Amino acid sequence: MHDPTLQALIGKINLFLDNGLSEAEESELLRQIQANPAYLQILSREQSFREFIKTRIHRRKPSPVLIQSIKEKIKAAPGMNGL
Repeated sequence: MHDPTLQALIGKINLFLDNGLSEAEESELLRQIQANPAYLQILSREQSFREFIKTRIHRRKPSPVLIQSIKEKIKAAPGMNGL
């Protein structure tokens, strides 16, 4: 079961954390969060998850061979010349 209202809120929170809301939308979201402690908890959870990803998950760098292979495929892609 997915609550459309909750899904919309989570979508707005993600946009907020990505700086993707207008000032008016941001103000409205912050007003809603202040009025509802459950919304604040959702915001905190999303922020914590993002912080976990940034600090605990380490990306491996692609090998130089992989990078060169991708570059060669981009150059050789048919119909992509002239873009």
